[in-house]
Amino acid sequence: MLIVMKPNATQKDISCVVEIIEKLGYKAHILPGAATTVVGITGNQGALDSAYFENLSGVAETIRVTKPYKLVTRDWKPNKSVIKVGNAEIGGDELAVIAGPCAVESREQVFKAAEVVAKSGAKFFRGGAFKPRTSPYSFQGKGEEALKLLAEVKEKFGLNIVTEAMDERGVDLVEKYADCIQIGARNMQNFSLLKYVGKSRKPILLKRSMSATLDEFLLAAEYIMAEGNYNVILCERGIRTFSDHARNTLDLSIVPAVQRISHLPIVVDPSHASGKNYMVAPLAKASIAVGADGLLIEVHPFPQKALCDGAQALTPAQYLELYRQIQIMHKIICECEEVAFA
Repeated sequence: MLIVMKPNATQKDISCVVEIIEKLGYKAHILPGAATTVVGITGNQGALDSAYFENLSGVAETIRVTKPYKLVTRDWKPNKSVIKVGNAEIGGDELAVIAGPCAVESREQVFKAAEVVAKSGAKFFRGGAFKPRTSPYSFQGKGEEALKLLAEVKEKFGLNIVTEAMDERGVDLVEKYADCIQIGARNMQNFSLLKYVGKSRKPILLKRSMSATLDEFLLAAEYIMAEGNYNVILCERGIRTFSDHARNTLDLSIVPAVQRISHLPIVVDPSHASGKNYMVAPLAKASIAVGADGLLIEVHPFPQKALCDGAQALTPAQYLELYRQIQIMHKIICECEEVAFA
């Protein structure tokens, strides 16, 4: 249920609503707006009686939410969320580009990559410290040593760091060194981990599982938000189908589908979706065309020597040219939208 407060509702009115929700054993989520405040309720297993709230001072109306998710929807927040990550934003007017190698391998590698990313004008740097790999014998990342290198990258180049955590201990470490905690596709339905990062105040980049439906994807985000962390960024990274010409099948239809239902920003990872260098640029451009809020792009100074996913990494020259092209595309699309709605 959503409780919409009147424009002139006082803080005392809102506190009274919250108090009743908590006395009933549920959790209140307050969303202040420009004109009014909305209070969402989670934790109830069935429909709530609106009589508890509709006659309270400052309450304009109560709205029943029939969808399985509540906080991720535009019913709770009609306007699009803009998530602050470090000193930059995702979901705003600018196209967010999160670029860097799949994994942090060495100081030379990560600093060369960061230099290229900073030169392009991007504000976010990605690099894995903990790597969930299909084979237990594959490179698993350098852990805290890699996080310390990422912190040095932030200090030297001013880039905001996005990196993955695989478990609760990893979350605590990533919180210490990075600006945004990534939850990878394999952990999208690790519900205890989702609840744990929901208690973090760091933004969360949530990747779609390789077989998740739209509802499952949004419900994973709901797990995080239900714990009080509303700073969630969704990420499409390809799903598993019968096709074998790419690592995964990039589902671009998820972008407008999410944007119709949810206020959360959504970015696309064409690198992990394709697994192939030559596919990254066209898929990145297609992602911009369907309205993605940003991109995750893998760039490696020496792709042929990469310890992880070298086949999908762009060279510095390829990355810089792609960055130039997608910024032009994004600008043209924004200008066309302004004309269309003028």
